[in-house]
Amino acid sequence: MPRPVLIAILCTIALAPTSAFSAEPEVTYIPAAQVTATFAKGAPLLELSDLKVHASRRETPGLVEVHQRDTDVLYVLEGSATLVTGGRMVDGKTVAKDELRGSSIEGGETRRIEKGDVIVIPRGVPHWFREVPAPLTYFAVKVTGPPVLSQ
Repeated sequence: MPRPVLIAILCTIALAPTSAFSAEPEVTYIPAAQVTATFAKGAPLLELSDLKVHASRRETPGLVEVHQRDTDVLYVLEGSATLVTGGRMVDGKTVAKDELRGSSIEGGETRRIEKGDVIVIPRGVPHWFREVPAPLTYFAVKVTGPPVLSQ
């Protein structure tokens, strides 16, 4: 198993709420054909109350995101992007329960991410795919915890 995948799995386990590992857990199997088809459009593969796994596809920059309850563990499969994390979200608005979106980030750390990279973004931290020069595909594992205070 490639080291970044192992790191992503360990981070997910370490960050997962204890309810994600109940006494009688249910195994979820998603066949490769379904995973491949989901990456072609970008969509969730699994959504539980405290754990989500998304087959994410991004072709353009997006809005700044702040998840009040979800820690994101990202594993880049293909492509590259400029990701800005931290700092202060500009023009932030609540778009759904515990979800904020904004137009940009002031300050923060800018880094180029690429195939094989793992990024762990704790809940409450602004993040923004500022530049996406070509399609970017990545697994996004979202581990839900208690909400943080709004930025």
